[in-house]
Amino acid sequence: MEAVQLFPEGDCGLLAVCGERIDDRVGDRVTALDVAIRAARLPGVVETVPAFASLLVRYDPLLTDYDTLAAAVEPLAARTRVHRRLGGRVVTIPVCYGGDYGPDLAFVAQHAGLTEGEVIRRHTAPRYRIYMLGFLPGFPYLGGLDPALFTPRLQNPRTAIPAGSVGIGGQQTGVYPVASPGGWQLIGRTPLRLFAPDRPLPYAAGDRIRFVPITAARFAELAQKEGTV
Repeated sequence: MEAVQLFPEGDCGLLAVCGERIDDRVGDRVTALDVAIRAARLPGVVETVPAFASLLVRYDPLLTDYDTLAAAVEPLAARTRVHRRLGGRVVTIPVCYGGDYGPDLAFVAQHAGLTEGEVIRRHTAPRYRIYMLGFLPGFPYLGGLDPALFTPRLQNPRTAIPAGSVGIGGQQTGVYPVASPGGWQLIGRTPLRLFAPDRPLPYAAGDRIRFVPITAARFAELAQKEGTV
């Protein structure tokens, strides 16, 4: 695998590019470098932000500069060149599919030439890798969607999508942690409160998400406990 490339990003960022494609091998490399930099406690580092194939390292320009930080990151990056599958949590997210919870399930099934039940089976089969968080607080960008379920986004995005909605947009699937406008095809919803300002997210980049189908009755029960009704 090619060497990690380092570039300045703005006036207080370093971008470490670990590859040019989205796959587990490159993702593992991003995660390993993220772990190594945080463990090294490099002076001036404010935060690290993993993405599909790169890692952004933000720093305080009053405490360090790009050249100093790059000199410290370069040997850490060199030690992540050997691929190794990193551990990570598997976070289970219950989802009620179809109906009012997933108004676009029928369209996704029709587009794929599958029954709604087969769409649900295929959507719940993988353990989706979280490559990055963004767009909304806690929104996970997931890899691993069955290609049969690739579905175009809505031509006219919705102005309001309920928190917990699970959707498909192009070649990706994801879950909306908070209410938001959006153009993804909605196939279900989780009753879990995924984002709250006063508590940490239940997942992080490098973890995996497993969707599990539940009934409407179970949704109502869990929503009552979570306070999401």
